[in-house]
Amino acid sequence: MAGKEEEASRAEIKWNEKAERFETDDREAFLQYHLVQIGEGKTAMDMAHTFVPRSKRGMGLAAKLCDAAFVHARSLSLPVIPTCSYISDTYLPKNPAWSSLVYKEELKSSM
Repeated sequence: MAGKEEEASRAEIKWNEKAERFETDDREAFLQYHLVQIGEGKTAMDMAHTFVPRSKRGMGLAAKLCDAAFVHARSLSLPVIPTCSYISDTYLPKNPAWSSLVYKEELKSSM
């Protein structure tokens, strides 16, 4: 298992702006997002789907993809909509520091 974790730690995550996703070099693992309007002149990053092929699961790649996506969202001051169940149910509870970026529906009227 250490070999898989080492491989994941070396995996480079790239932003593929045209495809609206963050992906590994081999493009097999990815986080798909969509930019959505949440108010007049306001955009959010809807993180819709995280996929890691069965052969690469358990290596921490999904978390690495999320890390890259959240850093990107923060750099652009984009709120995040965690539509993907992995992000909302697993990643965010383990990484509560990112919760401040999560778009809150109740704030909609004030935006």
